[in-house]
Amino acid sequence: MRSSSVRCALVALLAGSLLVGCASSPSGGVSVVDRNNRDRVTSGHYTVQRGDTLWSIAFRFGWDWRDLARVNNIRPPHVIYPGQTIRFSGQVPRAVATRPETAPPASAPSTPPIVTNPVPTPPPLTRPTVAAPKPAAPNTPIKPVTRSASGWAWPAGGTVIGRFSSNGSLNKGIDIAGELGQPVLAASDGAVVYAGSGLRGYGELVIIKHSDTYVSAYGHNRRLLVQEGQQVKAGQTIAEMGSTGTDRVKLHFEIRRQGKPVDPLQYLPKR
Repeated sequence: MRSSSVRCALVALLAGSLLVGCASSPSGGVSVVDRNNRDRVTSGHYTVQRGDTLWSIAFRFGWDWRDLARVNNIRPPHVIYPGQTIRFSGQVPRAVATRPETAPPASAPSTPPIVTNPVPTPPPLTRPTVAAPKPAAPNTPIKPVTRSASGWAWPAGGTVIGRFSSNGSLNKGIDIAGELGQPVLAASDGAVVYAGSGLRGYGELVIIKHSDTYVSAYGHNRRLLVQEGQQVKAGQTIAEMGSTGTDRVKLHFEIRRQGKPVDPLQYLPKR
């Protein structure tokens, strides 16, 4: 196990990347993942940590969240918990519609037995449960934006300084230069499925689920202004631009279709 870790470290050093990780055997799980590894992980497993969501794990390991849920038999509402094992191996089962089961025919009623002096069973003692108050979703301004024919808007103003590459070892999105604290906007309507800093290489990150097909990601923010489960509109401020997890102020923006990165410039309006 130690020699395997040493070999992994040497390979990462020779590749010139500080963030490249290796997937260990299924017994050891997956340790570190670089955002520049865009291929789907198809072996080993991952142990859920506090703050993870199904969407953030699928995003990290290049999976469509629905496929990952089916492989691991995670049913709606797709709740996961710390310590749970998420597998990356195995065939993705297809969703199969099943007929509702019909109730068996009722049998003829039998004569009930005679009970002398029946003793009533006391009801079970239950403690009333009080739901914890859910914090109100913060209200952030919605800016009028120009959308493309496919419904996408620019997430920030500024110069594009990094472009998408179809090569798996390079950029999976675009980088937009800007000012510290500049508003970062939702590129389309959707629901926030991740807001945090648990994905290495992205800094403070927001992931928005727009449909069963598309999600978008907004990385390196200074401050996040939305929370998981919140519904947002295109043009709504979701974060402040920053430099967390990188060496300069910029927004890293990705669009993923069924878990696979696509070129955002093919979806955004022409400038």
